Amino acid sequence: SNSIVMIRQGAVETEWSNQTLVTHFVLEGLANTSKHPIFFFFLFLLIYTITMVGNIFILLTVSLDPHLHSPMYHFLGHLSFLDACLSTVTVPKVLAGLLTAEGKVISFGGCAIQLYSFHFLASTECFLYTVMAYDRYLAISQPLRYPVVMSQQVCAGLAGATWATGAIHSAIHTSLTFRLPYCGPSHIAYFFCDIPPVLKLACTDTALNELVMLANIGIVATGCLLLIIISYVFIVASVLRIRTADGRRRAFSTCTAHLTVVFLYYMPPICIYIQPHSSGAMIGAPAVFYTIVTPMLNPFIYTLRNKEVKQALRRLLCYGPRESPAASPPP
Repeated sequence: SNSIVMIRQGAVETEWSNQTLVTHFVLEGLANTSKHPIFFFFLFLLIYTITMVGNIFILLTVSLDPHLHSPMYHFLGHLSFLDACLSTVTVPKVLAGLLTAEGKVISFGGCAIQLYSFHFLASTECFLYTVMAYDRYLAISQPLRYPVVMSQQVCAGLAGATWATGAIHSAIHTSLTFRLPYCGPSHIAYFFCDIPPVLKLACTDTALNELVMLANIGIVATGCLLLIIISYVFIVASVLRIRTADGRRRAFSTCTAHLTVVFLYYMPPICIYIQPHSSGAMIGAPAVFYTIVTPMLNPFIYTLRNKEVKQALRRLLCYGPRESPAASPPP
């Protein structure tokens, strides 16, 4: 039996060696954009510009305004940086593909880098949302212990852990995806290099890769979502114990922005990764929303729902005096 397996493996290796492995891929782009490429170019350019300006303003505000030097806004700064980077991983290549046919071409190595960067940033966001939920739990449920438990060192350590875990998580997916042989066709039915459309082009069976993808992403996403839900169960229980309606409203107001972005983060990927054999047209809409629109919306969600951020933005834009924040309970 071992000899039969070795013969079969040798036959497969010979078959691969007789075929030319691809050195580049062609991104087919978004469905329904080929008829009006200039319109969609300026539309996505506008979205990308708003995304970058909005997230950069949040970053500057959190960094420069001493009133926002708390763990909650420290994590918000990381989220804004992630959103800006996540949009930069995909949108410029989409814009290039809308202008010229050469803009749709991406090298094999460039495809691997794009896939790694996307999953690195997206998974880091997933872990960061979980840490932000834990931060809200401590601030609302244990306000007296909050300054001690969520110290500056702990805050920096949690943020660093999200980046490190995201890097490892993405490295697993990237190595499993690009260890496979790709010998043609080279057209990716998608607008960037992601796992499901890339796996379709492999010259071998990808059932194991798809199983690992669903299990890995599913376990991570489900685990993070479960921890977020548990945090908010304790948060709701603590808020309901607050005697005044104004106190309950203020406590809930610090959580609504986080809950909104968590919802926007989780819904589109569920549509994408639970159906790895779906066509690019079927998963294009949720993917565009997830990778292009959501990073633009997050700064507005946190600005519109947070009075302190709005006031800090006014101070930043008007170059007003920045007073040192008075001692106050955690937000």
